[in-house]
This record gives sequence, C-alpha cells and structure tokens, in this order.
Amino acid sequence: MDVLENYTGHTDPGGAATRRDLDRLSITKLSVGEMDNNAYLLVCKASGEALLVDAAAEPNRLADLIGATAERPDLRHLVTTHRHPDHWQALGAVAGMFEPRLIAHPVDAPELPAPMDEFVEHGDRIAFGELELEVIHLRGHTPGSIALLYRGEDRPHLFTGDSLFPGGPGKTWSEGDFHQLVGDLESRVFDKLGDDTWFYPGHGDDSTIGDERPKLSEWKGRGW
Repeated sequence: MDVLENYTGHTDPGGAATRRDLDRLSITKLSVGEMDNNAYLLVCKASGEALLVDAAAEPNRLADLIGATAERPDLRHLVTTHRHPDHWQALGAVAGMFEPRLIAHPVDAPELPAPMDEFVEHGDRIAFGELELEVIHLRGHTPGSIALLYRGEDRPHLFTGDSLFPGGPGKTWSEGDFHQLVGDLESRVFDKLGDDTWFYPGHGDDSTIGDERPKLSEWKGRGW
C-alpha cells in the first residue's frame, strides 16, 4: 500500500494512506468504504504495538495497511468509536486476522457484530506499548460514542469518531441528543483542550480545536 509521508489530514477514498510521525507515535490515516470512513492505525514506536481506531470497511486494505512482513506492527487493540454499521463492517474480519483486543463503550457494544473484550467509560485509559489514550464519552450521536485523546509530545491529538467534524457536531436525531452532544463537546473537549489540539474525525478531513472554537456559539444558535 502507498503511504504518503507529508501528512495534511486529507485522504481520498480508495487512495493512498497518509502518515504523521511523532517522536513516540505514528498515526496512519486511511479512507475506506463507500462513505469515506477514516480508519487510524496508531503505532507505539518503542514497542511496535499498534491500535486501530474503527475497522470501518475493506478488511483487505486494512490488512495491507498493517502489513505482512516480520517488521509489521503488532495489532493488539481495536477500538470502535460507536455502533453505526459504517464504522464496524470490517471488525469481524480484522479481528479474525489479527486477534486484537476489541474495545468499545458498553452502551453501544451490544449492537456491534462481535463480543467486546473490554468496555471503557469516560476517563478510562487504554494502554498500548508505552503509550496510552484517554477515553472521552461524547453522548448524542449515539449513546455510547467515544473519542480517544493522546496527550502527545507536541500537542494533543484527538480521535473523535462521528461526534465532531470540521464545521460542527455529528448528526443527532432529537433536540435532546443535539444539546447533549454540544454540551459534552463544550465541557469535555473545548473547555479542556487547547487550540493547538489536532482532531481526527470519522469521515473527511482533520481540523483543530482552535479552528472550530469560534463556531461554538453558531452551533448552539442554529440548534437541532
């Protein structure tokens, strides 16, 4: 698989993956499936242990991303950000190929196509290799949607699933869900993380908290 090293946060469906190299972590983004879903392969450089965020679709391409040589990363963990089917169509196949530990929030887990090995709640930590991710529960898009925060050595890096995109929160299906999601985003993301925080959504291009912060009042004003 082609992997571009000049990371911009953009990937094309069916196109090359793109990799961001930090001192201790590499982040590789790949667009899969008909809905331009993003899958993220996180690799601890010290140990070679890897964690996959959302085995969304196209298991063979995800397997190509991980690799087949002896030097490939060791995929130990697979986190599903929420229960919508476009985010787990390849979960069973990837689990069968690599036997990672399957992780999700307990509220959404019953609708996933395989039993989870671990349930995580708001504030929990997921360790892989010498690194860890913090779980942020963002209710609204689904009841059990989670984001994953890597505090980072350069800036925070946040994997938001479908809870936050450039331009606004993810889709909700009631006024109550909308206000719940916006409230969680404000109190658990925007009030806690700096403007330099880079976030990686479940579809499309990346953004930063600083780019989106001025739009918060607009999101609230337009309502559900």
